[in-house]
Amino acid sequence: MELFSFLLLLPVLLVLLKIWKWVNDKRDQECYILDYQCYKPADDRMVGTEFSGEVIKRNKNLGLNEYKFLLKAIVSSGIGEQTYAPRIMFSGREETPTLADGILEMEEFFQDSIGKLLSRAGVSPHEIDLLIVNVSMITAPPCLSSRIINHYKMRQDIKCFNLTGMGCSASLISLDIVRNVFKSYKNKYALLVTSESLSPNWYAGNDRSMILANCLFRSGGCAILLTNNKSLKHRAMFKLKCLVRTHHGARDESYNCCIQREDEIGKVGFYLGKNLPKAATRSFVDNLRVITPKILPVTELVRFMVVSLVKKWNRHGSTKGTTTQGPIKAGVNFKSGVDHFCIHTGGKAVIDGIGFSLDLTEYDLEPARMTLHRFGNTSASSLWYVLAYMEAKKRLKKGDKVLMISFGAGFKCNSCLWEIVRDLEDGNVWKDEIQNYPPKTLVNPYMEKYGWIKDEDPSTFKIPED
Repeated sequence: MELFSFLLLLPVLLVLLKIWKWVNDKRDQECYILDYQCYKPADDRMVGTEFSGEVIKRNKNLGLNEYKFLLKAIVSSGIGEQTYAPRIMFSGREETPTLADGILEMEEFFQDSIGKLLSRAGVSPHEIDLLIVNVSMITAPPCLSSRIINHYKMRQDIKCFNLTGMGCSASLISLDIVRNVFKSYKNKYALLVTSESLSPNWYAGNDRSMILANCLFRSGGCAILLTNNKSLKHRAMFKLKCLVRTHHGARDESYNCCIQREDEIGKVGFYLGKNLPKAATRSFVDNLRVITPKILPVTELVRFMVVSLVKKWNRHGSTKGTTTQGPIKAGVNFKSGVDHFCIHTGGKAVIDGIGFSLDLTEYDLEPARMTLHRFGNTSASSLWYVLAYMEAKKRLKKGDKVLMISFGAGFKCNSCLWEIVRDLEDGNVWKDEIQNYPPKTLVNPYMEKYGWIKDEDPSTFKIPED
């Protein structure tokens, strides 16, 4: 009888064992951020109004119309006077960069931020199992990840990835690689390094769609330490809940709206097309369709479904079609499942558009606006400056959810949701100045300094000598 009972219980025990193993393995596949370090370049690389004017005057291909365009662009950009540029700009060699200039810019960042991060976390470079570097616009063998491995003398069996050409959304693409590697290997450390090399990529022509990038992009970077070791959970800052990637590269219009190319006179630059907002909106909407059911409670999804059906019923029978231009209202209350919104600082229009679509308040948009004002668009690393602002303002509390949203050439929209593991209040890169933000006004002094250009006559205009 006992043997018979045991045989009956055996299948149940096997099922319970499989469930326990599945749960245990799942816990080992979690992705935690232990720490991160944003990069603040030296003060001698700070870009003020006066210096910006000097740089623009050095481009002999620009005329009065281009000056007027640049003035309008920088005044409305949301960028302040404390952003940073590469050293090549301050030596007046932006039109004749060398390979060494690009490498030096990256090495300054690597050696500062990675060193600080590993020292603060108490992790040796030798303990790093996975290294992922994303810098879109520089490729130089040996790759940047190899340069980091050489500098920090990391292990010979380290798994490394070097991503280029991924644009401003590359941080979350790198994160997706980390997440997938963590599914196959237990108890690992990963180092994610994200930045952009501006030294070899200054545009010296006069195409308006290409000189705009000169106004927006600034130097920056971030190093992030991650693990899937559940025994380190108590030390973690964030836990990854989900990540969604959307790629519209198959659409010619989206593919060509944001691309590096040569202009009519052979100058290489980064082209930003007029259809960029439309491409961004399309990718954003498609991305939201996938991530929304993953991050919002069922009650909000049901409410949205009912409201949508009622609206559709009320419109039923209407013969007039509607077309939508610009940002689209999502119609969902994202605050029912998200506490903080970490938005890519691609520009004031990007921040405004996402704010409109998700029905966010100025409080929600403040971290992105302040990051754009203080550091500019630092490409793929900008998300982490926004996150650091929230932390410095002591907004991030245990159990809160943070939604990251980024856009990049291709055209791509990537997003992810983090859960805050413990209360956070370290200032990171904002530590010494967070008390000054937000300032009373975000208006920069470019119009006050160069506003006279608007009234100049093209036939008599001459570039001032001082």
